[in-house]
Amino acid sequence: MSYYSPSGFSMLTPVVKNLLVINVICFVISCIAEYVFGYDVANDFGLHYVASPSFRPVQFVTYQFLHANLEHIFFNLFALWMFGNILENFWGSKRFLTYYLITGIGAGIAQIIVAYIKLQTYPITAEMWEIVLNEGDELIRSYRNYTDSTLGAVNGIVNGSTIGASGAVFGLLMAFGMLFPEAQLYIFFLLPLKAKWFVFFYGAIELFSGIQNSVGDNTAHFAHLGGMLFGYILIRYWRKHGTSL
Repeated sequence: MSYYSPSGFSMLTPVVKNLLVINVICFVISCIAEYVFGYDVANDFGLHYVASPSFRPVQFVTYQFLHANLEHIFFNLFALWMFGNILENFWGSKRFLTYYLITGIGAGIAQIIVAYIKLQTYPITAEMWEIVLNEGDELIRSYRNYTDSTLGAVNGIVNGSTIGASGAVFGLLMAFGMLFPEAQLYIFFLLPLKAKWFVFFYGAIELFSGIQNSVGDNTAHFAHLGGMLFGYILIRYWRKHGTSL
C-alpha cells in the first residue's frame, strides 16, 4: 500500500520480526489450548474490566498478543509489518518497542474507561451488581450469559475480554501519519491518499462506528482510538522534549 521505502533500511527489522513471531506463536498455542484442551486463553490473558474477578494488571500487555481468528491476526500483523518496519528503521528498536507497547497499553486503558462509561447507562442495582461479580465470570467461561438483557449486557462488559494488537497497530498508523504525512498510501492498492488524510478518515470512521455501537459489532473501536490518542500524545511529548522527531 505504501511506496515509502528508504534506501539502506531493513525490510524486516528486529523488533517487528520478534513481534510477528510472538503473535503467531501465541495464536497457535491459543488454538491448541481451545480446540484440543477446551481452554480459552482469553479468559485469563485477555483484558478484563477492572472489577472482574479475572482482571490482572498484566493483561494490559498480554491481551495485545492474542487474536480471535486468522482474519484478525492476518490484518493486524500485515499492518505491523507494513508500518512497523518503517518506524523501527526511523526510530531505532528501543524507541519503537517503547512506542508500540505504550500505545497498546493506552488502547487497553481507553477500553476500560469506555466500559466504565457504558456501565453507567444501565439501571443496575447493587444486588444485580453482586450477581454479576459473583456468578458472571463463570458463565462467560462456559460460553453462557444471563437471559435478562440488562444482566447479560453488564456481564458482557464486566467479564468479557478484549484481545488483539489492533490498539498498538492504530498507534503505528498515527505515528506514520505524523512522521510521513505526505507519503502516498494506496487504498485497495488503487486509490492514492496522503498518509495524513488516511489517518484522519480512518480515525473518523472508528469514532463514528464506536458511537453508533451497532448490534453484533464486537470491534473495540474506542480501543483503536485510544491507541491513536496515546501515540499522538507520546510523539508530541518526544518532540517537545527535544528529540529528533
